[in-house]
Amino acid sequence: MSKLFAFLAATIILGFLILRCSSGQDFNASLAVPTPIDNPQSLAKIALGRQLFFDKRLSIDGTIACASCHDPQKAFTDQLSKSRGIKGQLSERNAPSLLNAAFLKTAMFDAHLASLELQAIVPIQEPVEMGHNMKLLLQQLRQIPEYQAAAQRIFQRDFDAYVLTRSLAAFERSLLSMNAPFDRYIAGDQKAMNHDQIAGWKLFSEKLYCTQCHPAPYFTTHVAANNGLYASYEGKTDLGRFRIHHDSSDIGKFKIPSLRNIPLTFPYMHDGSIQSLDQVLAHYQKGGAKNPQQDPRITPFVLSPNEKKQLLAFFDALIDTSYLKRDRF
Repeated sequence: MSKLFAFLAATIILGFLILRCSSGQDFNASLAVPTPIDNPQSLAKIALGRQLFFDKRLSIDGTIACASCHDPQKAFTDQLSKSRGIKGQLSERNAPSLLNAAFLKTAMFDAHLASLELQAIVPIQEPVEMGHNMKLLLQQLRQIPEYQAAAQRIFQRDFDAYVLTRSLAAFERSLLSMNAPFDRYIAGDQKAMNHDQIAGWKLFSEKLYCTQCHPAPYFTTHVAANNGLYASYEGKTDLGRFRIHHDSSDIGKFKIPSLRNIPLTFPYMHDGSIQSLDQVLAHYQKGGAKNPQQDPRITPFVLSPNEKKQLLAFFDALIDTSYLKRDRF
């Protein structure tokens, strides 16, 4: 049933794209954003979530906002290996992009949180990120007339954790980036991608089968996997999904990231240890670091200089920054 649902959803999305192709309008405007029953989208809710997202008062010392690590000008990342939190502390992981978060099946690198509503409170309370006490924070936000009035108007309740999480999640679901040259090409515009980009897409999908882990349209399977980043995790403080269930088979497993806007979301990997896409390709060309629990789909491959150029060109075709103008960031 889940496979059938996924197929139907992809068909609907492609249908929307085809309808919009001839008009030249932004495909993002046609996307049906999946939302939980208890948190339907509304412009007012998104606007409140946007205010909260950029508000540094959500951190204990007033120095860090959600946007500090998820900057719209940097494809909602911070382009740092590891994000900086309060008091200059470094987080344990690289900040992933929030673009297209609406379509995530799970949140966080461990792929263990079921919704954006649950994810929203994690960085706020994380000691090295925003480091706030939720009870104290809610008391403070309730005393801000603008926030209290918005909570009453939109949710008919005082500002509380429900208002905070639902508003932030609604804003994150509004961050759409599905209007790339690739989307227009797939929808029938044969001129949307150049020769190298088309050749790169064929390499990506038909020769290297990268679509096994990064299938269109979201270019992720939304699941955690061991990509062989390290030959051994012995001595590493971050063991990946292992921290959730303490299952040894989960050591080194991190959620497969989307490749959308990938040239803009450097550095790469869960710990930001790889600085460029050239280095990413080199990692996979050698077949990973041969970790004993490495995903079996990762095997060595050879690329000619021209094929490498074409593959990198294809990644450029996954860039869509129309949200910067559309949402006036």
